[in-house]
Amino acid sequence: MTDPASERRRLATVLTNGGVLKSPWLRAAVEAVPRERFLRPGVFLDEGRTWRPVTTADTDPDEWLKIAYGVDTLTTQLDGHLTADQADESVIGVPTSSSTDPATVVGMIETLDLATGHRVLEIGTGTGYSTALMCHYLGEDNVATVEVDAQVAARADAALEAAGFSTWTATGDGLLGHPFRAPYDRTIATCAVRRIPYAWIRQTRPGGVVLGTVGSWSWGTGLAKLTVGDDGTAEGSIVGRSSFMHARAQAVVPVAGDLSARTAYADRERRTQVSPLVLEEWMPAFLAEEATPSAQFVRATDSDGSPLRYLFDPERESFAEFLIDDESWTVRQGGPVALWDDVERALVAWQDAGAPEIDSVRLRVTPASHLYWIDQAPSLRWEHRIT
Repeated sequence: MTDPASERRRLATVLTNGGVLKSPWLRAAVEAVPRERFLRPGVFLDEGRTWRPVTTADTDPDEWLKIAYGVDTLTTQLDGHLTADQADESVIGVPTSSSTDPATVVGMIETLDLATGHRVLEIGTGTGYSTALMCHYLGEDNVATVEVDAQVAARADAALEAAGFSTWTATGDGLLGHPFRAPYDRTIATCAVRRIPYAWIRQTRPGGVVLGTVGSWSWGTGLAKLTVGDDGTAEGSIVGRSSFMHARAQAVVPVAGDLSARTAYADRERRTQVSPLVLEEWMPAFLAEEATPSAQFVRATDSDGSPLRYLFDPERESFAEFLIDDESWTVRQGGPVALWDDVERALVAWQDAGAPEIDSVRLRVTPASHLYWIDQAPSLRWEHRIT
């Protein structure tokens, strides 16, 4: 029978060899915290179009440990309520809670630059595994964690208790932080947000760090690391790519219905300077999100199999439709905002600047706005006002 401790040591070695796990204290935590406990009652494995439930009750113990100490993200809830023990066969659904892959979890904790005595606020408890890793080093009284889903929070709290960590676990909207334990030295979010909530800045002490994933699409999002200043603002940069489920309150409702009807009347039409297909790449997608923060990129297929691409902005009642002819693209735009004009200007300026990566993006957060900019491209500057 497989020894869980040996699996934890193996995972720690994999993460160390991959350059993700660097701190001795965090390696000790990875080798000590039983991830398998935080996956109960089970997980859903991705089968492409369906999710196969795997539970502790119905799975060979060795196989369960192999799953628990793999390198993949493991989905633990679908559609806001369904857990693996409630499904008898493969199902269709949308993931709403998961245990993020260990490399991402460990990498984010390393990025926090934790030190003994730090007080941490975690937004998005999920299974509680990352909470336990921080508690192992900082002590349970120095970690507070907030989860919006009451059922998810209850399972995480039970797992943390079983693992020996009676930390501060709260059910609530993490976008509001957790003022009752503030101020914090570090705030970390394991969900994506359209913008960093100012509550996180306000509840983090000057000199403290706020770490969270920003962006409104499921890709093209970036990990923002900000240092809080004495004046109540925070400044930093996007330190790399990052992908998380969005906070429940900010989850995007997909554009539905007859797309041809929604794009029937265009105000203007022209050839594009840049192919819209670049929006399927990470950095161009990030730029598009900043240029048109309330727009969605929609991919579909025509009856003849040719690709259909759209930008829709329901808030500003505008659209851009892209049509391909041989290898050239035409854009049809309708509504008060020329969405593609804004995006294309950003993409051209980015290309002219040498196509810098996402870690070139700087960010400043104040009570009134979010300001993004790229030093290499002075025209790439966006200020999003908070109303």
